[in-house]
Amino acid sequence: MSASQETPRRHYGVIDPARARRRPRVGLLGGSFNPAHEGHRQISLTALHRLGLDEVWWLVSPQNPLKPEAGMAPLAERMATARAVARDPRIRVTDIESRLGTRFTADTLEKLTRRYPGHGFVWLMGADNLLQIHKWRDWQRIFHLLPVAVLARPSYSLKALSAPAAQRFLRSRWPERLGRRLVQAEPPAWLLIHGPLNPASATAIRAARRMGRREGKGAST
Repeated sequence: MSASQETPRRHYGVIDPARARRRPRVGLLGGSFNPAHEGHRQISLTALHRLGLDEVWWLVSPQNPLKPEAGMAPLAERMATARAVARDPRIRVTDIESRLGTRFTADTLEKLTRRYPGHGFVWLMGADNLLQIHKWRDWQRIFHLLPVAVLARPSYSLKALSAPAAQRFLRSRWPERLGRRLVQAEPPAWLLIHGPLNPASATAIRAARRMGRREGKGAST
């Protein structure tokens, strides 16, 4: 078989292409965004380009079940910061999870697909999250609900490929070159996308802010 004969339809499960062309293509990036930062924006722009998406929705969680409430900024503050960081009309910041009344990603995605049956969704996450997604509640259901795009993160990508989730769905991995067709995929289907790497992290930003406050207090004494 020649290279020109190799197509996603023949080798990978996809929905009807005509139906896929008619529906909005949306990437879903969930998280606490405590705070949102340039790393979130960078992977969103990469996903828009490499996956051929129309929009990326930032699903700002009221409270991540895996993270402590201490140090979590109010939802309204995190939403405002996220909008300031996004700076692109294709990136939509939403608190829909609070309105859906869900706490866990799998439940949120199931309700979103029911609410927006005409949309083509892709779940977006950094390679750091692929490393630990097996700790999430009903994590395998996420892979069965939507195609998944994993965005490379500094120092995480190679380790992520040996993570439990990557190994569990090893046979469902797509080649990166088919990224623009991922939204048509019949789950489970996932791929790893390489792009510009941004080392920013919410944890580091919060630590720097705490350090700045301590230094400010010291200077005032």
